[in-house]
Amino acid sequence: MFIDQITNSGAIGTLELMVQFAASRQEVLAHNIANISTPGFRNRDVSVADFQAALGEALERRGGAREGALNPKSTEEVEFGPGGRITLHPRTSSGGILFHDHNDRDLERMMQGLAENTAMHRVASDLLRSRYDIIRAATREVA
Repeated sequence: MFIDQITNSGAIGTLELMVQFAASRQEVLAHNIANISTPGFRNRDVSVADFQAALGEALERRGGAREGALNPKSTEEVEFGPGGRITLHPRTSSGGILFHDHNDRDLERMMQGLAENTAMHRVASDLLRSRYDIIRAATREVA
């Protein structure tokens, strides 16, 4: 019970969800890049704004309380499962250029999405690591 109170307080739960989302989205983006030359392949992605809105609503429902699980509600593209597990349901993006082989590749846009996602993952994981370092330092002092 004590560990649940520590890990569900403050920003730790939010940061964990952000890291999980970024890691899952990285797989989708890497799949797009790996198939850039595949005839008929269409890019797929999930909406970052959709994830952020679901996370924001969960934070608002939790209210001023700094403790307790977030329990975000699933959306069409992001499913929040038990134990904080995130499952993505990417959709075909419609912003690319359609080539003669029916592929809508746009390498610049793919690389931009990859760089933005990597930055989000790095920031969230660095902040999460610092939170756990604080907890680790506090428990060492108590013990």
